[in-house]
Order: sequence, then C-alpha cells, then structure tokens
Amino acid sequence: MQIRISWPAGRLTATLDDTPTERALARELPLVSSARTWGEEVYFDTGVSVPRETDARQVVDPGTVAFWTDGDALALPYGPTPISHGDKCRLASPCNVLGRVDGDPRRLASVRDGDPVRVELTDG
Repeated sequence: MQIRISWPAGRLTATLDDTPTERALARELPLVSSARTWGEEVYFDTGVSVPRETDARQVVDPGTVAFWTDGDALALPYGPTPISHGDKCRLASPCNVLGRVDGDPRRLASVRDGDPVRVELTDG
C-alpha cells in the first residue's frame, strides 16, 4: 500500500508492507492529525489502537514508517532523537515497522510542531 503524507510546507509518499498494523491504519484513512516533533522525528496521533507486533524495533533507519503502539501514533524518524546514541534513529519505545518513506526522508525537517498533517491512500 502507498500513502501520501501532507503538511503545510510539503508532502511525501511512503510504501507500507502488508502487516496487521498497516491493515488497521488503512481502515482509518484518510486521517488528519496534528504533528509533534521530537528531535529529528515527526509523530502524530492516528486514532488507531493496535498491539505491539513481535518484530517491533526501537532503533530503525531514517525514513522508516513506524507505528508507536504506546501513543497510537505514526512515527517518522529522519535522524537522531533525544535518546539516540550517535546518529541512529532511536524511537521512544519499540514500534511496529510499517514500511519506508519514498525518496529523501529529510523532507520531514520542514514539519513544524502543531502543523496539520493529512494521511491518505495514493491514487496509484
């Protein structure tokens, strides 16, 4: 599945794998939320509540699309967070991995805390 994530200063697409979390998220799209930033990570509430999957990870690559089960939020890291060691993307707690941002995840740097964010399925 491919999704589009839009905010006032930009947008990007991401390709998601077929997982239980991805299917739960797809049922709620489109959704609009308010962006939060935490170091070089953007996250926002989805209204979706799912359990942590067995392959959940706390340290991920930049551009990973993750689902933070503790906060019912999509987490989009593009660099280090306040709890990172070095330049690794360390999430607040283990998250379900959904897929990857298409292209350069550093485009997320233009998201500001409080920005409206829209997530929807792409047309293609």
